[in-house]
Amino acid sequence: MKLPNICDDVEDIEDLFSTDALNTGEKRITKVSVVPHVRKRIAEPVKKEDSKVHGDSIIPGTQKIYLKTWGCSHNNSDSEYMAGQLAAYGYKIIDDKLDADLWLLNSCTVKSPAEDHFRNEIKQARELGKYIVLAGCVPQGQPKSDYIQGLSVIGVQMIDRIVEVVEETIKGHAVRLFGKKKMDGKKTGGAALNLPKIRKNPLIEIIAINTGCLNQCTYCKTKHARGELGSYPPEEIVTRAVQSFKEGVVEIWLTSEDLGAYGHDIGVSLPQLLWQLAEVIPEGAMMRLGMTNPPYILEHLEEMAKLLNHPRIYSFLHVPVQSGSDSVLMDMKREYCQADFRRVNDFLKEKVPDLTIATDVICGFPTETDEDFQETLDLVRDYKFPSLFINQFFPRPGTPAAKMQKIPTQEVKKRTKKMSELFNSYTPYDHKLGLVQKVLVTEESHDRLYYVAHNKSYDQVLVPKEEQYLGKVVEVKITFVGKHFLMGTPLSDCDAVHSIDVPQALTKGKVSGLDVGQERSLKEKERNRSAIFWLTLIVAFGALMLRLFFSTQHLSLAQ
Repeated sequence: MKLPNICDDVEDIEDLFSTDALNTGEKRITKVSVVPHVRKRIAEPVKKEDSKVHGDSIIPGTQKIYLKTWGCSHNNSDSEYMAGQLAAYGYKIIDDKLDADLWLLNSCTVKSPAEDHFRNEIKQARELGKYIVLAGCVPQGQPKSDYIQGLSVIGVQMIDRIVEVVEETIKGHAVRLFGKKKMDGKKTGGAALNLPKIRKNPLIEIIAINTGCLNQCTYCKTKHARGELGSYPPEEIVTRAVQSFKEGVVEIWLTSEDLGAYGHDIGVSLPQLLWQLAEVIPEGAMMRLGMTNPPYILEHLEEMAKLLNHPRIYSFLHVPVQSGSDSVLMDMKREYCQADFRRVNDFLKEKVPDLTIATDVICGFPTETDEDFQETLDLVRDYKFPSLFINQFFPRPGTPAAKMQKIPTQEVKKRTKKMSELFNSYTPYDHKLGLVQKVLVTEESHDRLYYVAHNKSYDQVLVPKEEQYLGKVVEVKITFVGKHFLMGTPLSDCDAVHSIDVPQALTKGKVSGLDVGQERSLKEKERNRSAIFWLTLIVAFGALMLRLFFSTQHLSLAQ
């Protein structure tokens, strides 16, 4: 039995009142470029059977919106914020894309397959005649791509203005809204953290603590989109965390393009932020740290070891190595060597019991020789990482690596297969069989047969799908271990289930972060939507009755 990693969708995982009512009052200088264009439509004959009365088609804030997200937890956070603002304005966020009036597509530029899916989704939306708004790293990093021309685009740092872009799109305009958030002339993390949002999982809060990075990796396209490092002040992040716990959240994910680089631009460090956050996490709730590159975590190994031992911080770290060869790392401009990566692993594993370190490798980078690849295999064999993201090299447009001589595709696939075989050759959880552990239950498994929990090491633990466990800390005995997960049987002891001192979580789809006035406005908008629906129905019915009446009169006169 193989359970997909719960982060598969987060491949590594931001009303009737005016938009001014969403203004946080912060003095942020916004550099904006807005280029509206009237959308050119090709007139097509309307089939009689497709004719419908759309009474709400010209009233912004009443349409249904389908939101699709690709990529990392940062992208997912952005989507949560965009969904929250749109819902707060009155738009209805739905899962049925065929029933939606507008598609909001939030893209990822890390890999070619993700962009291919994004392109195909755009094609389908065009064919169905949907309004389209594009977001994320693809249009931000490749604004001149042919297949996005003539469509509305919102930049990654401008998501706080998604309502304006959607409104203009529904009016028939194609809007391009790019820009950077600045404060005192310096780039910030982006849109304010206290904007309304709809959490994908009401029990989990994703907080982007910074955007961009300090590196210039030769294969990476994300830098083109997210740009240079921009960090949020610690007080804004802590405030967002406190608010989330007041709304029933039991787990926080910190995300960014490089967690370890946090604060370099504003004179604070990652450990300083983490200690402040640890103080506000309720007993039983947990915090998961995101991805950090080796150079920056090396600066804080002692403090990070202490933090990873904290009872309310998962003993988990995602540190991508990408290659075990110093030569390849140099060509990638990764700014560290294999020995640096080994030092991070060895030091933290010695100081933090049962620490989980996840990593990434790229197979088939253009300058990778057989000997280089063997060094990467040796590294994986030495550490037997329980979580390993194996990626084929994909040349991303505009990157230095895209101009390098490619290794033949069959050789790249061969190396990827060999790495996968090595990863599947060991079972990392055998020593945990029979252990009794406390786990935090936060979501449903993909097959919907179990609830998914995590122990202190952030291992996935499946527990029975009983409502009493969701959002709670449960003591379980590990009764089965697989390659990607463990199975836990809750102890029969009446004290085996522990509640966390937070309120009931928001219902799924409910907007987070609204004040009383905004809640009232949203309810009024929903009432208006209902009124518009019934009014439209009455008008349509009246029009039908009039047509029947005049038809009857015409027949009478003819006789």
